[in-house]
Amino acid sequence: MRIPGDGEIRALHERLAPSRKAFDLVWTHCVIVCRIAERLMDAGGLDVDKELVRAGCLLHDVGVYRLYDITGEFDHRQYVRHGVLGHELLAEEGFSEALCRFCSHHTGMGLTRDDIERQNLPLPPADYLAETGEERLVMYADKFHSKTDPPSFVNASSYAVHVRRFGGDKVAAFKEMRDLYGEPDLEPLATEYGHTLV
Repeated sequence: MRIPGDGEIRALHERLAPSRKAFDLVWTHCVIVCRIAERLMDAGGLDVDKELVRAGCLLHDVGVYRLYDITGEFDHRQYVRHGVLGHELLAEEGFSEALCRFCSHHTGMGLTRDDIERQNLPLPPADYLAETGEERLVMYADKFHSKTDPPSFVNASSYAVHVRRFGGDKVAAFKEMRDLYGEPDLEPLATEYGHTLV
């Protein structure tokens, strides 16, 4: 499988972004998630393909660009679809299924067919769960930074509280990942990017 480099991925973001503001938001978030994943890999000696994790981090949110309309307005109500939209987008661009899955399999702590049907989510009924070590690490690293306005870093304790509203299985999944990967030191990144740490 060919893994694209940073320059190629950045060029893809620049081409897909409907505005400079959208590019800055999504690309910066993806870079931050990548840096968090790298810290976790360095600290944990994890048995994962570091190049694949890097590409997955940098690509995981490209579907967000499809949620902007022609006036530049962002459709927050459809946000849960950004993963499947990203998967479709990367497939259209000729990327491998392994890379496409970083988009569709990182949302929350994973979405099951039951979640989708029970919550009546606007997604094709299927399981969107991180399965490989690389997918799981990208999903986990993504939990520590939010594209809110303004963007912020999220510590593990705050995310643990947040995830409760999605059910006990999601709480357990986050705890399992927290035990496996540990907690990244976010303060230096929060200072560097000027984002609050909540």
